[in-house]
Amino acid sequence: MAMNSKRKTPPGIALLRRVRGRNWSPKTFRYAILLITFIAYACYHASRKPSSIVKSVLHPDSSTKPPQEHNSNKIYPWPMGNVFVKREIGDIDEVLLHRKSKGWEPFNGKDGTSRLGEIDVAFLACYSIGMYVAGHLGDSLDLRLFLTWGMIGSGFFVGLFGMGYFWNIHAFWFFLVMQMAAGLFQATGWPSVVAVVGNWFGKRKRGLIMGIWNAHTSVGNICGSLIAAGVLEYGWGWSFIAPGFVMSLGGVIVYLFLAAYPEDVGFPDINSNSGKFIKRKRDVEEEEEEVEEGLGTDVEGEGEGSSGSGSGYENKRSVGLLQACMIPGVIPFALCLFFSKLVAYTFLYWLPFYLSQTTIGGEYVSVKTAGNLSTLFDVGGIVGGILCGYISDKFKARATTAAAFMYAAIPAMLVYHSYGGVSQTVNILLMMVAGLFVNGPYALITTAVSADLGTHKSLQGDSRALATVTAIIDGTGSAGAALGPLLTGFLSTMGWQAVFYMLVVGALCAGLLLTRLVIAEIREKLGYVDEVPASEPLLTDRR
Repeated sequence: MAMNSKRKTPPGIALLRRVRGRNWSPKTFRYAILLITFIAYACYHASRKPSSIVKSVLHPDSSTKPPQEHNSNKIYPWPMGNVFVKREIGDIDEVLLHRKSKGWEPFNGKDGTSRLGEIDVAFLACYSIGMYVAGHLGDSLDLRLFLTWGMIGSGFFVGLFGMGYFWNIHAFWFFLVMQMAAGLFQATGWPSVVAVVGNWFGKRKRGLIMGIWNAHTSVGNICGSLIAAGVLEYGWGWSFIAPGFVMSLGGVIVYLFLAAYPEDVGFPDINSNSGKFIKRKRDVEEEEEEVEEGLGTDVEGEGEGSSGSGSGYENKRSVGLLQACMIPGVIPFALCLFFSKLVAYTFLYWLPFYLSQTTIGGEYVSVKTAGNLSTLFDVGGIVGGILCGYISDKFKARATTAAAFMYAAIPAMLVYHSYGGVSQTVNILLMMVAGLFVNGPYALITTAVSADLGTHKSLQGDSRALATVTAIIDGTGSAGAALGPLLTGFLSTMGWQAVFYMLVVGALCAGLLLTRLVIAEIREKLGYVDEVPASEPLLTDRR
């Protein structure tokens, strides 16, 4: 019973329940779970964007574009004032001096892009390694508290990176350590939020639901870009501090209001064989009505909500990494995500820099404009995630859908590189199309596929593997996410064409790695059910 005593109804929900006098329905809690986890992971991604926005400030390439005029009468409003903004030296503002000519040591030398790539890979390598540990811990600890401390810790170290500007730090090791620490704390996010959503939703329409929900990735990227670019003129340190503060604030919201398990608020586990959520009726609303009839909707106070969680939680055990790897389909999708995230994260970390260093319609754009313009890639990603989830649900073919999108991403990226500089309108359209095909399969694999595999029938409902399986898949993918930006730092010195060739190879490998599962799905559609390999039930969601 010790485990049960550590997990209680979230204090915010307990307070609202006392005021209201009764509990909410499972449907209401599901909406709340989607909203809170959406906000939480949007904060995670928003805090990752600053490094891509400030690249052109830390390492300005004055040889490729003409100098900008600067306003010596710039006024810094509250709360920036004279506290956090560098004082003017003569007629030249030191902030603009670093922005437009000198950059920021140690990133302003000839090996500046390489060092920026090393910073990215340090973050993503620690993120990838931490993912495997975080997944197992997420299945063993209270997900609400685990996610809360992960968000607060991540926000703290992201903010410390920005403080290097105000403290006038130029030691490479400082920025490297801050990114590594932030990466470790960021690893708590994805396994936790996917596990929480998987705890509340069954497999029916999971692809569409999670495709819409996964828009938090792109929304976070967009918000992070806008925030970082918006405060950049006050000093690049603010581009880290502001998202870091938002991240920590999101952690407080999670602590107060996130019910990580249905048992926390008086409902049974929907993934358990004995759970009352799973009925023979097909209509989800009827399923929820039966739950409410069996449990009652007037559960009051913290005690009843907690008592309902005791046996359900304690009878479960977390699975080990090896056991989770043996679940059919985990390894192929994990390897596919390695290359898929290599492509996606190269755009995430380097697209603003690419836009600021190449001509669009014969002109260069400012760093702020490049940051704002790059958000449209994520707008396309939102559409791609929803579309990919809907198609995979409709045809019950996760692998085929993911592979088709990855193959389509190849011509989309090549066309964008070749014709994106024609005009800003053409650049925007081609960028959104590329974002649609690049982020679509990435969103599908990290959400619906991970949740499917984490609740696979081979687990027999007696194990809690959602966070562990998610960690294996996304942890492997994050290794690719680390490799892509690192290679880009070196390849960009040879020209951007080499970078896009790397992205094409990555997308091709991602699609090819799903070939066996695609064949299995096609054979099943043609009626060869008996010959389908063991991974088939995972990809069709057959009940």
